[in-house]
Amino acid sequence: MITLKEVKTKKDLKAFVKFPFKLYKDSEYWVPPIISQEIKTFSKKENPVFDDAEAKLFLAYKNNEIVGRIAAIINWLEVKSQNQKKMRFGWFDFIDDIEVSQTLLNEVEKIGKEHNLDYTEGPVGFSNLDKVGVMTEGFDSIAPMITWYNHPYYVKHYEAANYKVEKSYSESKFPFENVKPEFFYKAQELIKRRYQLRALKLTKTEEVMPYADKMFDLFNESYASLSSFVAINDVQKEYFKKKFISFVNPEYIKFVVDKDDNMVGFAIVMPAFAKALQKTKGRLFPFGFKHILHAKKHSKDVIFYLIGIHPDYQNKGVHAVIFNEYYNTFREKGIETCFRTPELEDNEAIHKIWKHFFPVVYKRRKTFRKNIA
Repeated sequence: MITLKEVKTKKDLKAFVKFPFKLYKDSEYWVPPIISQEIKTFSKKENPVFDDAEAKLFLAYKNNEIVGRIAAIINWLEVKSQNQKKMRFGWFDFIDDIEVSQTLLNEVEKIGKEHNLDYTEGPVGFSNLDKVGVMTEGFDSIAPMITWYNHPYYVKHYEAANYKVEKSYSESKFPFENVKPEFFYKAQELIKRRYQLRALKLTKTEEVMPYADKMFDLFNESYASLSSFVAINDVQKEYFKKKFISFVNPEYIKFVVDKDDNMVGFAIVMPAFAKALQKTKGRLFPFGFKHILHAKKHSKDVIFYLIGIHPDYQNKGVHAVIFNEYYNTFREKGIETCFRTPELEDNEAIHKIWKHFFPVVYKRRKTFRKNIA
């Protein structure tokens, strides 16, 4: 018999966060989160997303042992402002037992019905900057820190619960040697002259901060047309600046501005922290920081986390300016492999940006949906 327990105490929350450590203890490809940071993600005092969202966390027990978990999430900005009556769920992990996964999903569906929502979708986080999708291909490669990893059996559990594919994502990679400057060098010089643009040279985190709000504003503008996009508000900007900016090498953040210093393009690349995070075993102290800092300085792999172009400048080649800046940085750093985060497979605009680098898809993932109205 499966029993559910809502997470109410610090002890329960820690158990919720640590369950995957047991589920994936024998996996060489799963990457653990930092336990303390994951706990803060679900703190109403720490995470401003709770100003406009709510979440209930559940643990599933069998024979007095934890065998599954799920986060049932409602983003009220999405529901009320966009009229997307969606019940989100994420952090969905379970043993290979259909009764366990079904019991957890039933609870999510129940909450959705209580709030008169139309459908459930997952796995997703609170917003577009959270992890997304259940892996359907690529189980034999390490997961980046910004994605979920899961066992191959997960998909059959969604299907058994009558969930249908809602969105499809792909993750790709390409060797840096595929990046040929002749594809963009002359073009970017012409584009900078034509539109009076310049790329900012950033070497210190404090140089990034004055432009961070402009970056998030541009993120909101450039991604607004994507499905289920929820804009980042001012309070969340401060949270993400504190959480992410110091994590990223400043030279891996590229801003393109016009003659009036208005931002027209940006990109964020992160060092590949996955192997370092495996060494931390979920803890920054006493030695976890050492592994993270080493990866930040010496990783030969990078992950393209975000790239955004102002709608008025899309299809005008601004990305060539950004790629030229990265080419020079990566060449100096001896970067070997470039990875891309999950991108919607129907986002043709983003795929065109990368075509000259001949990327190879190495992972695929999907979100699943079920109507409950």
